[in-house]
Amino acid sequence: MKAFVFPGQGAQFVGMGKELYASNPQARELFEKANEVLGFRITDLMFDGTDEDLRQTRVTQPAVFLHSVILALTMGEEFKPDMVAGHSLGEFSALVAAGVLPFEQGLKLVEARALAMQKACEAAPSTMAAIIGMDDARIEELCATIDGVCVPANYNSPGQVVISGTDEAIAQACVKFKEAGARRALPLNVGGAFHSPLMEPARAELAQAIDAADFSVPVCPIYQNVDALPHTDPAEIKVNLVKQLTAPVRWSQIVLRMAHDGMTEAVELGPGKVLQGLIGRTCREVAVSGRQ
Repeated sequence: MKAFVFPGQGAQFVGMGKELYASNPQARELFEKANEVLGFRITDLMFDGTDEDLRQTRVTQPAVFLHSVILALTMGEEFKPDMVAGHSLGEFSALVAAGVLPFEQGLKLVEARALAMQKACEAAPSTMAAIIGMDDARIEELCATIDGVCVPANYNSPGQVVISGTDEAIAQACVKFKEAGARRALPLNVGGAFHSPLMEPARAELAQAIDAADFSVPVCPIYQNVDALPHTDPAEIKVNLVKQLTAPVRWSQIVLRMAHDGMTEAVELGPGKVLQGLIGRTCREVAVSGRQ
């Protein structure tokens, strides 16, 4: 069974989508439609902007979404998923690719999400850090001992979890995790504490836009971030999508569930190959554990 997976914020790079725009008339039409919908030429920033341009949440999220979705929509008969999943923002890409939302409506929701999250980031100084070489349960245990907001945000693969919270709490956590034996505790260059309680204002704002949107039944199950389970019911998908902003991304659990359900191949659509790396690492770790 073939899974198509879609990356989230952080996968972007200058020049992404440029060759697709130049070589594919359908892609060019979709990119130009996006420029019209957004009210600015996001393609100029994607193709010839700077790293700083692309780090702005209001630009990053639509840019990654566009690259992913336009790749899927221009594949024709080659896009035949048995299952789909997306990491954080990538869940919106997966939904559009799987027919839950039309292209333009999906883009508008992503724009609303990006603006709401950027506003929440500006309201409270916050950040994230990657914890390498420590098991999930120990990370959860240590996060609970930190003063202030400090929570697991992304379960990326076994031994790799991103934590999220206030600047002070994450700084304190990095010291404590290193003392507790983590191989690395690496602060990330991000705009805020994504997938944490600090995103509650953004969640409340985005909930209204999601509730007002018309969701269709997907062409295949979508494995959602909040529970790592396959969903096809539009009402359930909406509820989980709203929860996603303040809940952790359970990516390693998604990978294991898709594998359990018969995934034999994963194709990543979007900038980079970050998710394929995480999928490979998760499957290898589980295989090694199973032999021990």
